[in-house]
Amino acid sequence: MKFILGKKLKMNQLWKGDKVVPITVIQSGPNSIISLRTKEKDGYEAVQVGFVEKKKRSKNSPAFRHIKEFRARTSKASDAISQLKTGDILSVDQFEEGQKIEISGLNKGRGFQGTVKRHGFGGGPKTHGQKNRHRAPGSIGATAPQRVLPGRRMAGRMGSERVTVKNLTVAGVDKEKNQIFIKGAVPGMNGTLVEIRGN
Repeated sequence: MKFILGKKLKMNQLWKGDKVVPITVIQSGPNSIISLRTKEKDGYEAVQVGFVEKKKRSKNSPAFRHIKEFRARTSKASDAISQLKTGDILSVDQFEEGQKIEISGLNKGRGFQGTVKRHGFGGGPKTHGQKNRHRAPGSIGATAPQRVLPGRRMAGRMGSERVTVKNLTVAGVDKEKNQIFIKGAVPGMNGTLVEIRGN
């Protein structure tokens, strides 16, 4: 079980021989293990990780700006967690080029959007008496229940949801700058916190 928190910096490209590989640059590390959750005490096994240490304003303020929890999903992960202890430092050294990982984060917020952009509706015809209704949702219910049924796809707030992308490939690791290069796109805008998990 390999895991680390990072911040999405930008998209870039790498040359691999005579081919260009699109990458996402993630600043990830060093992370510090803040606490461990055990089955005996908490009912589940997990690791709490802190990222980006900040100046303490008071005695009660947290020392880390971002704190996330990585839960053990398999027995193998539980064994890996049992070998860790509070205060250990996690770095990008645990990842290597070609490794398969998954990344979770908040995707871009797009505000209030209509049905065409939010759900991919086709829109109405541009002829046959239509006027200024090309992107309207159309009928939203039958006559019998005089209400809108739950789950109806309509206009509303779009984005800012947790998204997990699996089977991404590590294109490279810069140990001096604590950066990971991921092949392809990663959810979120630049500066977004992401969770990286590897096998």
